[in-house]
Amino acid sequence: MVNEAALDAFYKTVDQNQDDYVERLREAVAIPSISSMVDHRDDVVRMSHWLTSLFEKLGIKYEVRDIGSHVMDNVDLKLPPIILGTYGNDPNKKTILVYGHYDVQPALLEDGWSSKPFDMIESPKGQLIGRGASDDKGPIIGWLNAIEAHQNAEIDFPVNLKICFEGMEENGSEGLEKLIANEADKYFKGVDAVCISDNYWLGVTKPCLTYGLRGICAYKVTVCGPGKDLHSGVFGGTVHEPMTDLFHLFSKLVTPNGDILIPGINDDVAPLTDEENQAYQSLEFSLSELHSAIESKTNIYDNEIETLQHRWRYPSLSIHGIEGAFSSSGFKTVLPAKVSGKFSIRIVPNMEPKRVDELVEKFLKDEFAKLGSKNTLSTECLHSGKAWLANPNHWNYVAASKAVERIFKCKPDLTREGGSIPVTLTFQDALNKNVLLLPMGRGDDGAHSINEKLDRSNYIQGIKLFGAYLHEIASCKAE
Repeated sequence: MVNEAALDAFYKTVDQNQDDYVERLREAVAIPSISSMVDHRDDVVRMSHWLTSLFEKLGIKYEVRDIGSHVMDNVDLKLPPIILGTYGNDPNKKTILVYGHYDVQPALLEDGWSSKPFDMIESPKGQLIGRGASDDKGPIIGWLNAIEAHQNAEIDFPVNLKICFEGMEENGSEGLEKLIANEADKYFKGVDAVCISDNYWLGVTKPCLTYGLRGICAYKVTVCGPGKDLHSGVFGGTVHEPMTDLFHLFSKLVTPNGDILIPGINDDVAPLTDEENQAYQSLEFSLSELHSAIESKTNIYDNEIETLQHRWRYPSLSIHGIEGAFSSSGFKTVLPAKVSGKFSIRIVPNMEPKRVDELVEKFLKDEFAKLGSKNTLSTECLHSGKAWLANPNHWNYVAASKAVERIFKCKPDLTREGGSIPVTLTFQDALNKNVLLLPMGRGDDGAHSINEKLDRSNYIQGIKLFGAYLHEIASCKAE
C-alpha cells in the first residue's frame, strides 16, 4: 500500500520550495547548451558540470562517461559526456531508470522570441519562458527536485533510481546507443522499468501517458556547381545554378497537403484497423488546442481524428532549411556555388530506416538526372531512428496512471506521438524492459519553437507526479 502520510509530506514540501525549484530551472536555462552548434559545445559541457554539482549536493553517486569525439562542420569536437547516476541500492526495492537530456535547440532573439531565450522569465500567466524550460531541462531537474523534496521531508525514497542524462539528444544522440548496449548487463543490470519525461500532453488540459512514437530519417542534400559564388548579372543564364536544382528537387518531395511523393514510401505503413480507429474517439483533443499551439488555423485536416492519425500513425515529410544561400536582410545578387537542403521523414512502425534511405536516394538521383544539370548531387542521412511502441497495460503504466489520478484527479489519455525519441526503442530492445513516456509539459509548450515555455503549475505538479509515480511503483506487483 502507498504510504499516504509520506506522500502528503512530500507534496507539502514541494509546494513550500517551489520558488527555489523555479530559480534552479532559471539557472539551467541560462546555460545555452546547444549541441548542434560548434560555438556552444563548451556550454553543453558546462551544463553537465552544473548537473553533477547538483548530484553531489543530493548525494547521488555518479559516473561521467567520455564517449569520444565526432566531426561537426569540419571541426573535430569532443562529445558531451553521458552522466550515469545511482540513488539507492536496496535489493528489496524496485529499480527505475530515468532518462533525459541536458542539451537544447538553437534559439536567437531575432528568431521572434518575445524575450531573451536564455534569460528565463515568468509571464503573468505563470509561464516559465526560456529555451529548454520544457525540453528537457524542466523534466530532468524535476526528477532531482523530487529526490530533494523526499530528503527535506525526511521520508524514505520508495525505489532505487538509476539516471541516464545525455547532452546530444537534439543532435542525434551520438554515442548513446553504443553505451546502452555495452552497459545493458552492467550499469543498467537490475533495472525493472524505464521512465522518460521528454514529451508533452496531447492538449493543454488533460495529462496523458505515451506508449508510441514515430521514428525519424533526417537528410542533407547538397548540390555543387561553380568553383565559387558568381555575380548573377554576369553569369545568370549561362550556368546551371545549384539553388535552382535544389529547389526543383525539393518541390518533388511532398505536396502542400502533406502527401509524400517518393514512390514506395507508404508501402510498409500498417493499415488502420477498426479497433485502432475506435481508440481515437475517446481522446480529449480539439482543433482549438491545435490552433492555439500553432498560433494559426493552417491545419490540413478539419477534424480531430484525422489530425491525430496523421500526427501519430502516418509518415510525414518536412523541409527544414537551406545552407549556403544568402539569408541576411537586404539583397545580394549572388549565385551560390554550393547549397545544401535539409529535410526529414517521420516514420511509423513497420517502416525500416534502411529501406527509407534506399527509396530517398534513388528518388533524388532519378529526379536530378531528369534535369540534365552539369552540377553534382550528394545525399547524406544525418541520423535515423525506428518508430517505437510499448505495452500500455504493463504495471509501469498502471502505476503512472494511478499517480496521474492522484495529482490531477482524472484518468490520463493513452496516446502516441509524432515526435521521435530513438532512445525509447534502444532501451526497450537492449534491456528488454517496459518503457514509459510520462510527460511534464503541455501540448502548447512550443519545444523547438520560439517562446518555448513550461507552465509553473505543470512544473510543480510534475514534480509531485514523479514522486507519486515512484510511490505507486513501490506498491504495485510486477507481473
